[in-house]
Formats: sequence, structure tokens, C-alpha cells
Amino acid sequence: MATVQSKPTLWNKITKFLREVRSEMRKVSWPNRKELITYTIVVLVTVVIVAAFTGLVDVIVTAVLNLLSQLGR
Repeated sequence: MATVQSKPTLWNKITKFLREVRSEMRKVSWPNRKELITYTIVVLVTVVIVAAFTGLVDVIVTAVLNLLSQLGR
């Protein structure tokens, strides 16, 4: 006769998930203060550069499309 395995309850799944998350978070190599500041500055500078580039492309494309629409009149 085969044994019937009960399906894990929602509470059991949640607690197992949280235990596994806690275990994985202990393995994370967290940056120190100096690294965190450096990485934050790198991200902010990158965002500013990408935003400026995107804005410049937007202005150029808008100007070209306006010029083309005026030529078509």
C-alpha cells in the first residue's frame, strides 16, 4: 500500500521560503561604506549621462520631424 504524502500547507511554504531567504542573505557580501558611496556615485553619474544623451536625441529628432512637417506643407 502506497503512503499518502500530505501536500504542504501555505504556512509551511511561507516559513520554508523565509528560512531559505534568511540563509541566502547571510551569504551576501555586503559593501562597506566607502564602496557603497563609490557605487552610488557611479550609478548617479551614469544616469545623468544617459538622461542627457536621451534628451539630446529627443531634441534632435523633434527638430528634424518639425522641419520635415514644415517642408511637407
